[in-house]
Amino acid sequence: MTVPAWAGALAGLVSGGVALGIAQLVAGFVGPETFPVVAVGDATVDLTPAPVKDWAIRTFGENDKAVLLGGVLVVLAGIAALIGVLARRRLAYGVAGLAAFGAVGVFAVLTRPDAGGILDTLPTLAGAAAGAWALSWLVRRAAGVRGSRTTAASSRTGEHSSQTTASEGGGAGPDGPDGAAERDRLVELDRRAERPAVMRSGADLRAFDRRRLLTGVAGGVVVAGAATVLGRQFGGRQAVDTARAGVALPRPATPAKPIPTGANLGINGLSPFITPNQDFYEVHTALVLPQVDPREWKLRIHGLVDRPVEITYADLLRMPLTEADVTLTCVSNEVGGGLVGNARWLGVRMADVLRQAGLRADADMLLSTSADGFTCGTPADVVMDGRDALFAVAMNGEVLSVNHGFPVRQVVPGLYGYVSATKWVVDIKVTRFDRDEAYWTPRGWSAKGPIKVQSRIDVPKSGDSLKAGRTTIAGVAWAQHTGIDAVEVRVDRGEWRQARLAEVPGPDTWRQWSIDWDATAGEHMLQVRATDAAGRTQTEQEAPPAPDGATGWHTLTVRVA
Repeated sequence: MTVPAWAGALAGLVSGGVALGIAQLVAGFVGPETFPVVAVGDATVDLTPAPVKDWAIRTFGENDKAVLLGGVLVVLAGIAALIGVLARRRLAYGVAGLAAFGAVGVFAVLTRPDAGGILDTLPTLAGAAAGAWALSWLVRRAAGVRGSRTTAASSRTGEHSSQTTASEGGGAGPDGPDGAAERDRLVELDRRAERPAVMRSGADLRAFDRRRLLTGVAGGVVVAGAATVLGRQFGGRQAVDTARAGVALPRPATPAKPIPTGANLGINGLSPFITPNQDFYEVHTALVLPQVDPREWKLRIHGLVDRPVEITYADLLRMPLTEADVTLTCVSNEVGGGLVGNARWLGVRMADVLRQAGLRADADMLLSTSADGFTCGTPADVVMDGRDALFAVAMNGEVLSVNHGFPVRQVVPGLYGYVSATKWVVDIKVTRFDRDEAYWTPRGWSAKGPIKVQSRIDVPKSGDSLKAGRTTIAGVAWAQHTGIDAVEVRVDRGEWRQARLAEVPGPDTWRQWSIDWDATAGEHMLQVRATDAAGRTQTEQEAPPAPDGATGWHTLTVRVA
């Protein structure tokens, strides 16, 4: 009886799960970045055209990586099901499909920027082998196979013996008059024994066995789940979490100024001056966050320097630490978007570390590299001009979380994150913009990304229904490292009115603002614009984030009852 298509698909899905589970388990020892799903996902990110990436960030925000991984897993599930359907007819087809998929995984692993060699392919190879074995086992169970090669061979030997005995008993033997016909009959018997895929492995075919398939599936699911959980536990996350919990932060040699009492206007729905760590935006290219043990972390500074240096995490914590309030902004942030946040950072001034190495006069670019291979190009003059550009180790009084770059990340006021805010930073090559390119530059983004003046309405929200009468319009504005000098609001394209501004400790943070409005019944359009301390007013000209940051006035519509 032929195994039904649904049974083959189920066997393929479970076999794929076993393959990924075993790969995850082995990657837990080799390195989480060698997990084939991550490697394929990273390759997908690198090969995706910039407009598609922009769309993903706009559409899914900080969840874009989760959506990508989910998409990769959905595609894998479809391929695994198809492999299972093919394998029910001919097991070799299924094994070949798994081998092809394994080859794709090996290629993706070996072409990663931080590929470590042939050992990195072990998770993919182990997973493909486990998946092939699981597929063969499940198809056999579904087909009701219970024998072995020896059983089938014995059966055929018995048939040959009986025929020989019959011939010796008086019939025509192989060498007799009917020998040719007898040989043809025996060949046909062998051919029939070899016909089904499961019989080619030497077993005795019975009817489709649903119960044996389902019990096998249950076992496969358990193996896949257990391997995945163990792989994640062994993947270094627990060790890094333990090491992170053991970090004692020194007191800053240069504390930040106290936050002014008037920095928060106390308006419900308005973004707080300090963004809580759990609410701070996350945008990065890593599908699996690097797990960097601080005891093994080193920062290498080389290139156009007089004295290449290498600094450990302990060395960094022994240096004088500076505390600073700095707003970070992602270049992918749309006008009015949420990819911006303000925090109090603690770290070593980048300029102090770079002076130890001795920057050469012709250097103008700091090409930083993350533990996952991402690169970022920062203008050297910005870092060295006296602003609080930091190798940060803490955020809002807590050791950096892995999500935000533990153990060390860059924070540079006045630049978009893609040219300044490298997480998990491990390497600084001092170079020139005419010699090197960072990750995003060949993908269509500007090599340098100075912050543009921006403002946003937080209260009310677009589409809100309000009551007629006195109401408050409020939001935030930013222009790091220059500072916000004025914010204006207008309703229904009327006259611009000055908003009142909250206090700020310096020019590197966003600034809250608010204005009262006597709302009248009907639908109204609200707009905001800001002016920085250098006299530059936010432009009305609308532009998308690429190649160097979005522009335009944040505009929304509300209805007043």
